[in-house]
Amino acid sequence: MKMWIADNWKDYEVIDTSTGEKLERWGDYLLVRPDPQVIWNTPKTNKGWHKHNGHYFRSNKGGGQWKFFNLPEQWTISYKNLTFNLKPFSFKHTGLFPEQATNWDWFSDKIKNAGRPIKVLNLFAYTGGATLAALDAGAHVTHVDASKGMVIWAKENAVSSGLADRPVRWLVDDCVKFVEREIRRGNKYDGIIMDPPSYGRGPKGETWKIEESIFPFVELCTKILSDDPLFFLINSYTTGLQPAVLNYMISTAIVPKFGGKVEAEEIGLPVSSNGLVLPCGASGRWSK
Repeated sequence: MKMWIADNWKDYEVIDTSTGEKLERWGDYLLVRPDPQVIWNTPKTNKGWHKHNGHYFRSNKGGGQWKFFNLPEQWTISYKNLTFNLKPFSFKHTGLFPEQATNWDWFSDKIKNAGRPIKVLNLFAYTGGATLAALDAGAHVTHVDASKGMVIWAKENAVSSGLADRPVRWLVDDCVKFVEREIRRGNKYDGIIMDPPSYGRGPKGETWKIEESIFPFVELCTKILSDDPLFFLINSYTTGLQPAVLNYMISTAIVPKFGGKVEAEEIGLPVSSNGLVLPCGASGRWSK
């Protein structure tokens, strides 16, 4: 089975998965978190299931809560040259999606081998994993997220990674409105990265529903690609956006204008206890 797997981590691993949960190691700490993909009920033999540092319990009413056991409020893990500040917060999150490392590696190679300055736009940029990877590879990056807290967190990650002095713009903005303004301003990018939410609201109450919004938005983004673009990446955790859907969208929106090739696959994380792979959504990639 072909998948893109984030298998270069040293500070992170999925140790085991069972009954709707995954047991993970984040640096020196073990966390148990819910995962909707884990529909199997396998024996929980690893001792980490019973002795860990944090457990996020889902509530029957939606949402849930953390219980912590000797876990600091904040700690860091590294991936290659990058350092991330982790803070467990609402709705099971830690501030990082480790499976994205497979995408970071892909576009980092493109940027390093381009032989020219590359301008990258990272949309729905969260805590900046892709931003840091692109900066580390030598790109000039514009980082856009509607959440001020996330942009502040991304800046902290850049400082921790020694990348604060690299050419980067940090913007708190609605991604669609930002792209519309960039079209009017005539600004162009050689690479675009987006990891859109299933559902979201912009700073002024703008609504985003991925199935309705994503294709017009991809078409919009083609208008801010440079004359010789390097790559375009869409990641989605939404179950409706399978690889074939991403492939079809990118093939119809980008290929007629720029040529190039499209690939789309599920992405995943290796499970260390059994050698299997935990699926974590899908990515679509376009490149020349």
